Amino acid sequence: MPARQRIPTLIDTVLDSDAVRELLLRGELTVQARLEDASNATLYCVATLEGVSLPCVWKPVAGERPLWDFPDGTLAGREVAAYEVSEALGWDIVPTTVFREGPYGSGMCQMWIDHTRADDEPEPVAILPAVDPGPAWKPIAHVVVPDGNGKEQPALLVHAAADTLRRIAVFDAVINNADRKGGHLLPGPDGHVYGIDHGICFHVEDKLRTLLWGWAGEPLPATARAALTSLATELDGALGARLGELITPDEVAATRERVRVLLELDKLPEPSGRRHVIPWPPI
Repeated sequence: MPARQRIPTLIDTVLDSDAVRELLLRGELTVQARLEDASNATLYCVATLEGVSLPCVWKPVAGERPLWDFPDGTLAGREVAAYEVSEALGWDIVPTTVFREGPYGSGMCQMWIDHTRADDEPEPVAILPAVDPGPAWKPIAHVVVPDGNGKEQPALLVHAAADTLRRIAVFDAVINNADRKGGHLLPGPDGHVYGIDHGICFHVEDKLRTLLWGWAGEPLPATARAALTSLATELDGALGARLGELITPDEVAATRERVRVLLELDKLPEPSGRRHVIPWPPI
């Protein structure tokens, strides 16, 4: 996050990133609503500290549904680990996220992001007619959609060809994101796109499932190579130690290896063809 930024608080207050983190860590959490379309218990809350209030998302460990391929009770820690990697890359992809005690026990608390964009900015993901979408879009898959007359017509599932999304594609390759849906991409009014919902990441096996395959096999941009080179160093130091408190040692080692392979191959990953690589539902 930039050093100083206007953040949507309940009063007209400007908070820097350290103040946001402190508010999320120590603020009193008041539950306002539950987001019913989330797979796990996801609560919209307000964190209040010393007269300042900040909207946030609260996901208690007690509300996590068991998964066959991820250990029980680990999703909140993975969300925080994803934030730590995002911060180390310097790309401000994941909103400020902390692990703390709160309603219903321990869990992860994340700054709420208003899903807003300028009228002239495209959505990150769209379904377009089955023709060449032009340079502004990257085709992902051929799909069929209702035509309004009880029939179906061919269409293209696409994502925007934006540098912000390419950075997220690199980030997802690092954290081995198993669930990058279109709804997990939140555009803001300045063109920046945030990524949320990183509970099923960091597995030691290859589980990358994403909509952002538009750059598959393409060379890494120079900025990405520089960020990954710095990340590799940090993973051998303080960042690796912090991740070790949130995910397993084997998962930290697998993250280091993914960064090493990305730098060695100097390109974004490509689908292997051995498994489903687009999440369901995709949007």
